Amino acid sequence: MSLLPQSRKARARLLALAIAAPVLALAVGLSMWAMRDAVTFFYGPAEARAQHVPPGRVVRLGGLVEVGSVQHLPGGAVSFRVTDRKATQLVSYQGDLPDLFREGQGVIAEGSFDAAGGFTATRVLAKHDERYMPKEVADRLKANGEWRGEAPAPTPTS
Repeated sequence: MSLLPQSRKARARLLALAIAAPVLALAVGLSMWAMRDAVTFFYGPAEARAQHVPPGRVVRLGGLVEVGSVQHLPGGAVSFRVTDRKATQLVSYQGDLPDLFREGQGVIAEGSFDAAGGFTATRVLAKHDERYMPKEVADRLKANGEWRGEAPAPTPTS
């Protein structure tokens, strides 16, 4: 009993499939390999420390801006600490911060770690209203048991 179909037409289809499948798999593999640097991972400060993120890899660091940690340095540089209540990470940023950047609020800083363990941000994203927090930050805070949740609605008084 032969594994090949008896029909000439079916054998031709099987041959075409046998050639196309590895070519397609190779194309997908090369595409994924080429995009490996375009993927930006999200970490909280505790996760980044535990995962030992390699220096130079572009990542997003999210959490809350630690109260009292924002320092405006000469030349337009800013440093602040991002916390997930388990760990904190010092972030340095050169440029203008978003208008809604505040201490105690959710923030995502995109950038990379240096060899000394500092984080240099190239972009800082802040929440856009009082009820919004970036999904990744909210998920991390919920997982850590630090989620403050929504404030209760005020009760009407008569």
